[in-house]
Amino acid sequence: MKKTGSPLDLLENRTYRMLWSATLASNLGTLIQTVGAGWLMTTIATSPVQVALVAASNTLPVMLFALPAGALADSYDRRKLMLGAQIFMFIVSVCLALAAWFELLTPWSLLAFTFLLGCGMAVHNPSWQSSVRDIVSREEVTSAVLLNSMGFNLMRSVGPAFGGFIVSVAGVAWAFIANAVSYLFLIAALFAWKRPEKPVNPLSREPFLLAVSAGVRYVAMSPNLIRVLVRGFLFGFAAVAVLALLPIVARDLLSGTAVTFGLLLGSYGVGAIIGALGSQRLRTNFDNEYIVRGGFLVVAISVFVLAVSRSLIVDCLVLLLAGAGWLLALSLFNVTVQLSTPRWVVGRALAIYQSCVFGGMALGSWVWGGFAGTQGPPTAMVLAGLVLIGGAVWGFFFRLPENGGDEFDPLGRFHEPVLRLDLKQRSGPIMVMVDYEIASEDVPAFLHVMAERRRIRIRDGARQWALLRDLENPDIWSETYHVATWSEYVRHNERRTVADANVTEKLMSLHKGDHPVRVHRMIERQTVPRSDDTPIKPYPDIHHH
Repeated sequence: MKKTGSPLDLLENRTYRMLWSATLASNLGTLIQTVGAGWLMTTIATSPVQVALVAASNTLPVMLFALPAGALADSYDRRKLMLGAQIFMFIVSVCLALAAWFELLTPWSLLAFTFLLGCGMAVHNPSWQSSVRDIVSREEVTSAVLLNSMGFNLMRSVGPAFGGFIVSVAGVAWAFIANAVSYLFLIAALFAWKRPEKPVNPLSREPFLLAVSAGVRYVAMSPNLIRVLVRGFLFGFAAVAVLALLPIVARDLLSGTAVTFGLLLGSYGVGAIIGALGSQRLRTNFDNEYIVRGGFLVVAISVFVLAVSRSLIVDCLVLLLAGAGWLLALSLFNVTVQLSTPRWVVGRALAIYQSCVFGGMALGSWVWGGFAGTQGPPTAMVLAGLVLIGGAVWGFFFRLPENGGDEFDPLGRFHEPVLRLDLKQRSGPIMVMVDYEIASEDVPAFLHVMAERRRIRIRDGARQWALLRDLENPDIWSETYHVATWSEYVRHNERRTVADANVTEKLMSLHKGDHPVRVHRMIERQTVPRSDDTPIKPYPDIHHH
């Protein structure tokens, strides 16, 4: 696989540079708003749980709505979806600024506004992340993900300090106003972006609920993706303790102000930038699992130090480590999902990944906030560090997969058969039967390969899959499955990837005889009850192909 020398090389791509720069401005506003909301909550909240819930209210919407947003991203124009999300967040941020200006905010109304902003991000993120492959080549995806993360953390290194300064000098309302203005840059860039025309798909658009279920089914039947999701959830759940409790660390453990909070967040951002700049060398010398395991451990060390330190300098130094570990782990999770998923379902796979990570973050914010309220912030951070160590140990038993090449590209061997029945796309249900002739000595190998065949079939949309053996001729085996409509059958076959061809080739090598396997494609029909005087009409033949 070709690797770019540095993620910064991607800035030579004009489209990517325009969107990346606009995203920088938007991220700056978001981080200023985060400081304003976090610090405002410390002044109006009655418990540490409410302070920690500021982080949860931003992440919970991603867990709830990312999957539907991912299905939309795979079915509709991603640019328009992102535009709609950005305009929605602009309106919400204007309302938040007005409420703060007139001092109308309560802890729960502030959480409601941050929740709505999180909803906008839940819609925006799957479309933006799955659009990366529309802008850069496969070989550049890793660099693009790292550069996106670097841009966010570049703003995290200056945004919180800038936000703390605005809050200290002008008040939180001006922080929220700055966030509202920042959305305008990305809105303008999205209007200017001319996406390449997608080839016309003769199939009708996949229904929304079917698209959602197809995404869930694909991920559930993909063991490599499941490993990424579990590690992502564990990391988000434990590592979020740093961000969720940082306002309390600044206020209570360091006796600081909003500027202190901004400096801590800024150090975290600088650490993430360092992690992004060093990622190329790390990826050259170590595999994914070692890097992610290191990310878990350095964040664990950081929270242990934060639990006992009362020095701003020490905290800033360990937050450099925490930021680097955060960036390396999450960026590798993201890249692994993107490069382990076909294009037809990448938006939904990324959305499910984000639901797991952000769901873990939302749950962790609540859990660690609760422990901080009852046992104190140091105890909460020590417990979070122990969970992070457990996440690193998990990798010894369930390693992350390495990034793939072109094995998830469409196989492209399927050609829609010529039918003698006049079917519409919505005609169905369709039953498919594939006959194999297998010698008795090859049955164990055949059953082993068919187990993988079953996973692929179900992953790509088959229902009621079964394997049958002929009682009168035991060498004949029949694989059967159903799909809802003819268009779903075509979609099912077009989803086959280059990696799946290996299973088909193994089956063909086991099939004996001079003739190829026979495929029956049949449509189910119900019998029609009739009265005795109804003339009998012959039914049209249903031909097998």
